[in-house]
This record gives sequence, structure tokens and C-alpha cells, in this order.
Amino acid sequence: MQVDFYHLTAAPLERVLPRIAERVVEGGGRLLIVADGEAQRAGLDRLLWTYAPESFLPHAQAGSGDDGAQPILIAGSLEAGNGARNVALADGVWREEALSFDRAFHFFDADSVAAARLAWKELAGREGVERRYWKQDENGRWQQAA
Repeated sequence: MQVDFYHLTAAPLERVLPRIAERVVEGGGRLLIVADGEAQRAGLDRLLWTYAPESFLPHAQAGSGDDGAQPILIAGSLEAGNGARNVALADGVWREEALSFDRAFHFFDADSVAAARLAWKELAGREGVERRYWKQDENGRWQQAA
């Protein structure tokens, strides 16, 4: 199980999450995007339709149709109605249930650094868990820092 911690400093979630989602879907995977707030989930839904004119990311909000047919499902909990094995925690909140997936993407910004550090420490030494910490350099490129 791999957990990728993405510290959002130069680019906001709205620029980073769609690229990760593209890579997951292009690789034949499915993604569950989790955010607690309804307003954030609605914003993510709009984002995946509009973030780039030349792209299309097939997705839906959980409970709005046939969840099982969706490559990308946006939800308020870690129930993967689409059978996803990848989860993106988009609201900066770490959830232990993410460890039941094959891969977790934990996005956090300056407001949630302390909680992300605590999650990082709690996952240290856990059997079967590989942690990676990604930060942006001065050019906005992602660098693996740990």
C-alpha cells in the first residue's frame, strides 16, 4: 500500500488533482475522490468538467447514478461504489480507512500541515505501508522529498 503526501505550496488542488486523476484513469485504474464538505464535492465535480478544454475525465458524484460505472467517483466517505483501488483525500484530512486501498493520495496545504505531519509519523514503520512525500520546487515541479 502506497501513501503519497502532496504538500500544496505553489499549485492549488484544482491544478494538481486533475493531473493525478488523468494518470490513474489512463493507467486503467479507478479513483475515489473524498471530501467531507458538500460544497467542495460540488466544486470538484465542476472542476473535473472544466479544468482543461482538451480533456475529459469521466466522473460522477456518489449516489447520482450508476456509481459502479464511474472511473472517477467523488464522495463524502471512503465507500468506493466504483470499485476504486486508488483514493484521493482532497480535503486535507487523513483517514485511516484509506489504508484499505492500494494507493492513497493525501493532499494538504498550509492550513493542514500539522495534521499531515502527524499522519506521516503515525504511518512510519507500519507493515505494508510505503510513504512518499512530494513537494514543489521553485519552478512548481514536484520533487520527492522523502
